[in-house]
Amino acid sequence: MTSSAILFASLCLALAAQTVTALVLPGTKTIVGRVSAGPIEISALGCGTWSWGNRLLWDYDPSQDEEIYRAYREIRDAGVTIFDTGDSYGTLDLNGRAEILLGQFERRYLEEKSSSKSMFGIGAYVSNASNKQQVATKLAPYPWRVTRGSYVKACKESLKRLEQDKLAIAQTHWSTANYNVFQEGALWEGLGDMYDEGLCEAVGVSNYGPIQLGKFSNRMKERNVPIAVAQVQYSLMTARNNEILDACDDAGCRLISYSPLCLGLLTGKYNLDNLPREGNPRRQLFRELLPGAQALLGTLDAVAKDVGKTQSQVAINWAISKGTVPIPGARNLQQAQENLGAV
Repeated sequence: MTSSAILFASLCLALAAQTVTALVLPGTKTIVGRVSAGPIEISALGCGTWSWGNRLLWDYDPSQDEEIYRAYREIRDAGVTIFDTGDSYGTLDLNGRAEILLGQFERRYLEEKSSSKSMFGIGAYVSNASNKQQVATKLAPYPWRVTRGSYVKACKESLKRLEQDKLAIAQTHWSTANYNVFQEGALWEGLGDMYDEGLCEAVGVSNYGPIQLGKFSNRMKERNVPIAVAQVQYSLMTARNNEILDACDDAGCRLISYSPLCLGLLTGKYNLDNLPREGNPRRQLFRELLPGAQALLGTLDAVAKDVGKTQSQVAINWAISKGTVPIPGARNLQQAQENLGAV
């Protein structure tokens, strides 16, 4: 059996065996289910906000905010609650833009829901635990953040941008173990302090390998600090084995798969004659990756046609079937609806 045939079979089996993560009734919208993430529950599908404020990779402009809000409203109505962001998200003068928008969007969303309820004489809209927005912020380990106190301060600055009192999950954005091991330890203690001070419900890590995740987990257990998530770039293009999934099981946390569409490569929209614009770093990356990805993309296209879905939906669904919570981005209503169609 060829590698493409094996991949096709594995994709079909994954889709067939997938645990139900959404409820769809005739004439209604998709309602995304919920899964455990350490001590908390989160939606089985999330939304990443990397593109909200990023000019370099995603050509963001503030004029797009209204369209982004329409996407936000769509996925919130479908039951998506977990939103991944970072205090470094936003280019130059737009640094922190994603956090600002998340706060603004949720306040607007709740106001609109409340107004709609009152209009029909139902009473004010009340958010409950199962549909409350959950922000998972990644705090960058900048070189000047070398003490635990500086990390706690960064968390408080994120909360100020969000105009909220508490994060669902406070995460470290990447590991500094390979170049500043002393900073790594201090930032772990800072994450623990955030939990102890009531600034977050749980903690997590991003871009950690299995070994470092295990070390982090051991330290948090010593401090009785709960771990909710670990996130890595996890997609049909990048997943090679189950080591990180096993490490998450050992740590008692949920794997968050960021870039489940591999920066857009798995959408089927790009080829060597149709690349991202000149100056976008994805242009050269795709030029290098596309020749070796043809078997995968061909198989993805075949599966998509067979199940009546788009390639993006199949790729996102595959990540869900692996037990992860994918966090594809959404900057317009069409993208939001397509993402929701994956569950």
